[in-house]
Amino acid sequence: MNSDKFAIIGENIHTTRVFLRSGKRIGNDTEGKDAVLYKNSNNVDSFLTIPDETKSTKVYEEGRVKHFMAAVISGMSDSKKRQGQAKDYIASEIHRQEKFGAHFLDLNVDEISYKRDIQLSAMRWLVSFYSTVAKKPPSIDSSSPDIIKAGLDEYAEMGFPQGPPMINSASLERADVLDLAEYYKTSVVITSAGDSGMPSNTIERVENATRMMDLCSEKNIPYERIHIDALVFPISVDQTFGNHYLDAVRYMRKEFGKTVYITGGLSNVSFGLPSRRVINDTFIRLAMDAGVNSGIVNPVESRIERIIKLDESREDVQLAKAMLLGEDEFCMNFIQNYRDGKL
Repeated sequence: MNSDKFAIIGENIHTTRVFLRSGKRIGNDTEGKDAVLYKNSNNVDSFLTIPDETKSTKVYEEGRVKHFMAAVISGMSDSKKRQGQAKDYIASEIHRQEKFGAHFLDLNVDEISYKRDIQLSAMRWLVSFYSTVAKKPPSIDSSSPDIIKAGLDEYAEMGFPQGPPMINSASLERADVLDLAEYYKTSVVITSAGDSGMPSNTIERVENATRMMDLCSEKNIPYERIHIDALVFPISVDQTFGNHYLDAVRYMRKEFGKTVYITGGLSNVSFGLPSRRVINDTFIRLAMDAGVNSGIVNPVESRIERIIKLDESREDVQLAKAMLLGEDEFCMNFIQNYRDGKL
């Protein structure tokens, strides 16, 4: 597959993203306050001061910083200084994701608050700012149709400056999101989730996706605007999860043809394991071979050009492949090789 034909949905503008407080990305600003350290779009060392609202959360007390949550909170504040820091931080990540090939950038604010009015305001603020600096269209991402609509309304008011957006996501649980995709003529991620939960095997994935595709047809949403998320789960939890996804992809590609996109949060597969890069690279290559032509990924870390050229004879790739295909019970061989310094 040519990397230009692989649709990348950049996953990083998301309020769930965390840095460890003990990690190298957290330090101090010029006043000695805790801050997120980064290089801005001009490659200048910069910082985002962590707001008190973030420091008061349980996540922060446990040693993690939800850095995009901090950025959005500061961006919505009354302080011009905090607003400037937030906008620079978010813009730098937008430009970084675009530089490495993102076709859409996923925007999600769900975890900024449990209060719906704050979530709605945050999505409107983020989409409004995004529209002034980005080159690629946004993917409006939420578990709430109301928040998705708020993002789309804001983007429409801005005049769709980057072109038609994407919705992430529609499912059997919230099929009414397809009405928004139809009305705004968006691309849309449809998931293989069921009416009341996640699929447990290949067959359930395919059955759920087929029902969603039928609903898309009823809404006259063309295949070229549909990205089917066959749902990637961590291989560390169950050694069958890799094959469930890959088998579902093969079936969907055969069933729905070449026009539709098949996607997924492909890096989910490596959660909880060491040497995540080789696991992710190997899995994305396996997924591409099975028929995947889209991914909800961080393109800075998962370089599609590198993955296409992956040397499958490498020992670390062979170890990862065996694990991903269910041939390494409890991932123990992979983990032991990591402990032995072979990964």
